[in-house]
Amino acid sequence: MKTENDIAIKVQGLAKRFGDVQAVTAVDFEVNTGELFGFLGPNGAGKTTTINMLTGLARPDAGTIHIGGIDCTRRPRAAQHLIGVVPDESNLYPELSGFDNLGFCAALYGMGKAERQARAKELLEAFDLTKAAGRRFGGYSKGMKRRLTIAAGIIHRPRILFLDEPTTGIDVASARQLRQLIGDLHKNGTTIFLTTHYIEEAERLCDRIAFIMSGRIVRIDTVANLVQPIREKHVMQITFANGVNDLSDRLAEEFPGLNFTSPEPGLIQVEADAPIRVGPLVRFLEDRGAEVAEARRIRPSLEDVFVRITGVGADVMRKEKEKSGGNQ
Repeated sequence: MKTENDIAIKVQGLAKRFGDVQAVTAVDFEVNTGELFGFLGPNGAGKTTTINMLTGLARPDAGTIHIGGIDCTRRPRAAQHLIGVVPDESNLYPELSGFDNLGFCAALYGMGKAERQARAKELLEAFDLTKAAGRRFGGYSKGMKRRLTIAAGIIHRPRILFLDEPTTGIDVASARQLRQLIGDLHKNGTTIFLTTHYIEEAERLCDRIAFIMSGRIVRIDTVANLVQPIREKHVMQITFANGVNDLSDRLAEEFPGLNFTSPEPGLIQVEADAPIRVGPLVRFLEDRGAEVAEARRIRPSLEDVFVRITGVGADVMRKEKEKSGGNQ
């Protein structure tokens, strides 16, 4: 049986409305101490609203929030000393240097001058920002800004860290570096609550994941448990070099033991409980004028689970990445 020390965050019946929009509806979940917990959903699903309520930036209309065993429902900032917050948009000062930004944030937590300076230098080195320490924050690249914003969020060594879309809009190399930093924080015992709409990021980093859609949590489980049912399936993707009409219905008639879908034009996905013989499929397609460019077996991923549970296609999530400037 779990004790109070085993649970870092406990939320029950959380709800928030903005005018006519019900942003979050009756949300319940627990985050275990030392866990990296993912909150996964498309833009507008309620991720940021939830994190704002958990960190005291917004008041819930209903429900309870306990952080580190502290009831934050009526006193939303009662657990501020336990948490670090990295918002989706940087809250640091563009006119200050990287070093001075960290020193200012440390001062807000009551750290003395010597401790502030030592901690700032330590984090600048850890986040590969020592050479930029004296430069104005406003002149940093997007990736550097995200790294310094995370450094500011952990300046006071919080037990619990909230990361809201940490890698959105930054280049591939910076995103990879940030994921490594997040993984290191987790290994060192920090409890991390991570919101993201990058499915592969959640799969790489998280212990457990909550899928949120239209303000409601539709599934919570470990990554292993989420993907296990579909990994017992055999899956193949067939792509075409020429434009062909959808042949899924004709394939289903010819091969009744297989399940066919067409996720996008020029692509057919085949699923079965037993290994799939590619030869008969390709011959059938080519006999009907299709020019098969590739037929390959694939390993189902968390993206496939997400699509099945939420009904949100991978193409929608990809468009959101493009819209937000992500390239990961």
